[in-house]
Amino acid sequence: MPRDKTTTHVRVLAAAREEFMEYGYEDASMRRIGERCGMTAAGLYRHCRDKAGLFGELVSPSIDRIDEWLEAHISRSIQSVETDTVDLWKDSEINMMQDLIYPNMEEYRLLLTKAQGSPYENFLHDLTQQHQERMLSFLPMLRERGYATREIDPKELHLLLSAYTSAMFEPVVHGYTEEEAYRCLDTLEAFFLPGWKQLLGF
Repeated sequence: MPRDKTTTHVRVLAAAREEFMEYGYEDASMRRIGERCGMTAAGLYRHCRDKAGLFGELVSPSIDRIDEWLEAHISRSIQSVETDTVDLWKDSEINMMQDLIYPNMEEYRLLLTKAQGSPYENFLHDLTQQHQERMLSFLPMLRERGYATREIDPKELHLLLSAYTSAMFEPVVHGYTEEEAYRCLDTLEAFFLPGWKQLLGF
């Protein structure tokens, strides 16, 4: 669906966000969304194909920003290995949380807590799976450059990455303040950094 930037469409999206935040995707009602923005059902369907389309339009920019950050992160990581300038914690998912996720927690709370029943309900699992695939391809590069990287079964790596990813997003899920979230991030860094360094051979 084209990204309609008219005032009316912006009003539709605002009403949809309110509805999804209050009821979640599964129990949200197109009729109530129409009522919230003063529009008939017929008028509303001129702006969106269906409920899934509306929810997707709301959450896809958040997902796109994560994808863009991760792609840039991967490029930087590969370059750092090739130039022997690897610094694990100066460019990690911790930075993504600091710079991208925690400053926009309300936006990501919609994706993480209200997507049950939508195509996005497994977002964190899918993100962890992507991270696992990328790391499994990254580990041989480190070994080739002489890093004492440990051999790890993909299932074990998935377990670690699931714990890591879930922990970083917990402040979003539970509605922490930014201050609380950043304080938790310091704790996560202190907890996970030694383990990741050992695993990756730093």
